[in-house]
Amino acid sequence: MNQSYTVIARRYRPQTFDDVIGQEYITTTLKNAILANKVAHAYIFAGMRGVGKTSLARILAKALNCREGPTQSPCNKCEFCRTITGGNDPDVIEIDAASQTKIDDVRQLQEGVGYVPLRARFKVYIMDEAHQLSKSAFNALLKTIEEPPPHVKFIFATTDYNKLPETILSRCQRFNFRPIPSKRIYEHLLEICRKENFTCPSQDGGDHKPEIIGAIARLAHGSMRDAQSLLDLTVSSYGNLSAGGGSASGGQSISLDDLGFLFDAFLFDKIFSLTDALSHYNLNEIVTIIDSIFREGKDITGFIEQLIGHFWHLILIQISS
Repeated sequence: MNQSYTVIARRYRPQTFDDVIGQEYITTTLKNAILANKVAHAYIFAGMRGVGKTSLARILAKALNCREGPTQSPCNKCEFCRTITGGNDPDVIEIDAASQTKIDDVRQLQEGVGYVPLRARFKVYIMDEAHQLSKSAFNALLKTIEEPPPHVKFIFATTDYNKLPETILSRCQRFNFRPIPSKRIYEHLLEICRKENFTCPSQDGGDHKPEIIGAIARLAHGSMRDAQSLLDLTVSSYGNLSAGGGSASGGQSISLDDLGFLFDAFLFDKIFSLTDALSHYNLNEIVTIIDSIFREGKDITGFIEQLIGHFWHLILIQISS
């Protein structure tokens, strides 16, 4: 029986500090803290989805518990690194705060904090979507976070740190994860295509059609995980992207219009057309374009967001010219 397919986002998940793209100021700070033996007892990793918060939390846990560590470069070969990477290490506890919001869940956590690690140097608690904890649960955590045992580290990952109580924020070191620039995403996607032998033939016969990969990078809006998922979907849906050198099924040819249909996105054809119609005060064309958006069942909110982004880029070009 064939093994189940592992999606690109999981296969290319960062495994070392240097693998994390677009968050260099955070990785450098954490590496320096490890080198100086000044790793804080509690961190808040805040930022949009898919920018490396949970991945970096795991990397930090590996750096602290690696057999060669604490180290800036976890080996990813020892038992500690492998089990943390797999998400099944008994001393690195990952908690989904979205489903464990009650005070009883926090009390169970507090009971475990008092026990020394089973085999690692540190017991690391990684709490994803931490802002979804209830107020009473946060209050129960205050004392534990303020004065944890020396063998315990807390990492709170959140997409909305403004919902965290000030009492929690004041007890943690906070890192704000930035959206990843489209250029960095584009370069990483090309590297994945090279490693996976994914091909995207263009009309001139070249591989890795730049506008296709570039469009995926822009559609991700700063999220590497979203970009990798979109690439995975494209590879799965169109026969001209082949893996492992095998022949593609169907022999379809992918275009930007195909991407727009696949991802329910507008890309740039309608954006450019509407911009041109607006610049020429062509009311009939404006109405036709907007009507086509509704008839195709597209998300008008998403279109407006892309249109605003396009106008912003035009302003920047005008200012710099």
